[in-house]
Amino acid sequence: MTVSKTAEKSSEKPSDATKGRKDATEGLPEALQLGELSEQLGYVLKRAQLKVFENFLRCMASLQLTPAQFSVLLLVEKNPGRNQTEIASTLGILRPNFVALLDNLESRDLCARIRSTNDRRSHILVLTDKGKAVLTRAKKLVATKHESRLNELLGQANREALLEMLSKIANEF
Repeated sequence: MTVSKTAEKSSEKPSDATKGRKDATEGLPEALQLGELSEQLGYVLKRAQLKVFENFLRCMASLQLTPAQFSVLLLVEKNPGRNQTEIASTLGILRPNFVALLDNLESRDLCARIRSTNDRRSHILVLTDKGKAVLTRAKKLVATKHESRLNELLGQANREALLEMLSKIANEF
């Protein structure tokens, strides 16, 4: 059997109303059918996470903060004197990845590791003055650009319900 490498062109002529206008989907392949994948909660959660992270990164472009970096700065601010193992564990970040993340934040003078006086093997994390200033700006950007866009999309009641459901999965699954 021979397979043609070119698609057959439609024999229909464009109507006068559509002459000179290109369809936005013209020349694009038909979208893939997802089948059961579109009903798999894990798949849909991951797709939603990717979209949320893309928006977060756009909103934080001026500060060059990733969601993980922002989360670390928030936890360090809210939990002064806690060590890096506790912060990494709370965020579910593996030790080697967390060390690289901290190296980046330290190189940008956003946080510092200080040897614990109680356990010399351990380091506590603190925000620098620059880190505090960047976090203040980041919180404003998250509230006014990122979270507000999610709130517009979902509405307050759906937002609260979604947070409750996702927290249940995170804490009980």
